[in-house]
Amino acid sequence: MEFSLQSHESAVPCEVVADEENGRYMLRKADTSGEVFNTQSELIQWIEANWSAQQFVSTAAFHEMMKQLKSI
Repeated sequence: MEFSLQSHESAVPCEVVADEENGRYMLRKADTSGEVFNTQSELIQWIEANWSAQQFVSTAAFHEMMKQLKSI
């Protein structure tokens, strides 16, 4: 699963990758730096601790991403 969220802070979208088949869990932040995680639960925990829906142009897209990430 890959998600692209437009942040209010950057013209470059934030990217989230949760690829269970290949064991890839990573994201790109608004400042274009990134984070890599060992598990999907670590990825979700980081997002919940560091991002909020209000940081993004579409709060609905953020909530939908979280819903999909948690449903796996």
